[in-house]
Amino acid sequence: MAHGPGALMLKCVVVGDGAVGKTCLLMSYANDAFPEEYVPTVFDHYAVSVTVGGKQYLLGLYDTAGQVNYDRLRPLSYPMTDVFLICFSVVNPASFQNVKEEWVPELKEYAPNVPFLLIGTQIDLRDDPKTLARLNDMKEKPICVEQGQKLAKEVMEHLQNLKINVKVAKVLTEANIGHAFSVCQALC
Repeated sequence: MAHGPGALMLKCVVVGDGAVGKTCLLMSYANDAFPEEYVPTVFDHYAVSVTVGGKQYLLGLYDTAGQVNYDRLRPLSYPMTDVFLICFSVVNPASFQNVKEEWVPELKEYAPNVPFLLIGTQIDLRDDPKTLARLNDMKEKPICVEQGQKLAKEVMEHLQNLKINVKVAKVLTEANIGHAFSVCQALC
């Protein structure tokens, strides 16, 4: 769908550890294509036109690098952001822990008044025998829905004092982005 001159712009920036599925999530949504191989992202951008309640929106989806090497570069993509997606892999417990230890603190520092969603990715690997064997060797298990919900409650403290941007939340929800992000969500 082409966006017209009256389309409203929304900026959504995706953050999270490297290799948790951020690029795959965005490519699957924006291009209806599932990437076959992992290629680390430094920075990428996708644009999707959505219509909600008769209004047209151009949703800019910004993919960022999760690697530590880009900690100083990544925040340059944060200005003018309407909403963040903090991604973690449900089969990578370290990425789950980093939501609290790395990503929420980074957003508090650089974008304290911007709402965010918590997104559990790679749920298709939760029952994969090779993945389960790898986790078992490390004495770990996949992150379950209850753990995601508990984490969402813990980070809600960050959201309680934010001014809620209902328009952004409504557009994201009605555009069915929530369908693609099915595990853990916390929106102010």
